[in-house]
Amino acid sequence: MTWYFLRLEIVRALRDPRYLALAVATPIGFYLLFATLFGGAPVRPGELRGTVEIMVAMAAYGAIWAVLSTTGPRIAQEREIGWLEQLRAMPVRAWQVLAAKLVAGGAMALPAICSVCLVAALAKGVRLGPGQWAGLVVAMWLGTAAFAALGVAIGYAVNADASYVVCYGLYMVTSAVGGLWVPPGMLPESFRSVSGWLPSNRLADLGWQIAGGHPALWPAIGVLAAWTAGLAVVAVLIYRRPRLRRSRPPGGTAHLNGQNEEARAGEARAGRAGARTAVRADG
Repeated sequence: MTWYFLRLEIVRALRDPRYLALAVATPIGFYLLFATLFGGAPVRPGELRGTVEIMVAMAAYGAIWAVLSTTGPRIAQEREIGWLEQLRAMPVRAWQVLAAKLVAGGAMALPAICSVCLVAALAKGVRLGPGQWAGLVVAMWLGTAAFAALGVAIGYAVNADASYVVCYGLYMVTSAVGGLWVPPGMLPESFRSVSGWLPSNRLADLGWQIAGGHPALWPAIGVLAAWTAGLAVVAVLIYRRPRLRRSRPPGGTAHLNGQNEEARAGEARAGRAGARTAVRADG
């Protein structure tokens, strides 16, 4: 049941035209535009070529939206139509539903990352070693876990209309401040002081370090791991909150006591009525 549910989540996301347009086609278009305009600039020894740096930035840009769009708005919509309530009646546990949402959201990052890398190799002649290609794709894919947890938290916290706005707003802000639109070194000083602590910047930094051939990955891994753990805790707390509210009837314990007293009184009345009926029958 869990694997079937996971496959269902992935197929649904892949069939969504908004996912294909915004998470796959848009980063490819931006890459071709930016790489054509700025990718041919000369670089100093030890620096990445513009076509490579922009490739990694646009791969992160697409991966972030792929994960956020397939978790936050979708979960909020399913809450409103009652689909998540129906799942509780099926032979699938709550943690399995939550895990499937996280895994499916993370899986949607792969097409976004791979498509940008493929276009960069074919259209702009980007060349990396096989180990670098594999390491870049896998590291950036795993790095999107923080955004999957963020999307789940948003999906369970707000309604469907608000979730899309919140996800898109955070997507734009973290992309801009994280240095995905312009190189981090060209950001204003106030942005640079914040950029290195954002998961968007560290997601791209994983790819930049691997593509540069001298990876110093631990700072990026540490920041991403901290964001993932923190957002996962928030997602679980938000997920459990409505369940606790639904499980507590109106009026709390006093209401329960009143219901119990009414039930006992009803049973007593039924017993007396049954006794009178039995006496009449005997008479």
